[in-house]
Amino acid sequence: MRLPFLDSSLSEGDEPAFPPVAQATANPNGLLAAGGDLSPQRLLAAYRRGIFPWYSPGEPILWWSPDPRTVFLTDCMHVPLRFKRWLRSCSWTLRADSAFEAVIRASAAPREEHGGTWLDAHMIAAYCRLHDLGHAHCVEVWDGDELVGGIYGVAIGRMFFAESMFSRRTNASKVALFALSRTLALWGFPMLDAQVRSQHLLTLGAADMPRIVFCRCVA
Repeated sequence: MRLPFLDSSLSEGDEPAFPPVAQATANPNGLLAAGGDLSPQRLLAAYRRGIFPWYSPGEPILWWSPDPRTVFLTDCMHVPLRFKRWLRSCSWTLRADSAFEAVIRASAAPREEHGGTWLDAHMIAAYCRLHDLGHAHCVEVWDGDELVGGIYGVAIGRMFFAESMFSRRTNASKVALFALSRTLALWGFPMLDAQVRSQHLLTLGAADMPRIVFCRCVA
């Protein structure tokens, strides 16, 4: 299969085009297209179709729509009993959208001593621009004046597309995730998109959803 390559010459006001998500590859799961740009209109058009960018520095922009999609139902996330007990004595505080760039830069930091990151300078700038336009948001976990955890993503309609999170203390990213989910549930957002499955997400109550169903929920 030849991967479609998107035109990067997008004029203001143009509606970016993407191939139908059904054309995404099965292996690797969900690879749909390459190229294009990270302009706000293209990113928002992608999310509205159940598509997101994910690539490594030095690669062209790659666009994905995996099948199945991993999601949280915001009103029934699994909160482990041990974590509930730990929360009762936790003195951290939560904020939203007060340090978006700090959250995304912390999420971009390598997770291991010699590890890399998929969040390059272009991705960071693109999501900060979405934040400035009111589409990207974050939840922050603070220990006094120290930012110890957080999560960020994109909100469109009644869907929140989580992108990445980070933790500088044990449980900090989990606190951010649960706080985001609880808030979304109160605001009438039925789902929190987690993109692709991991064992950690499954233990917190994430579930797989067929891509065709997910895309209907987004539309």
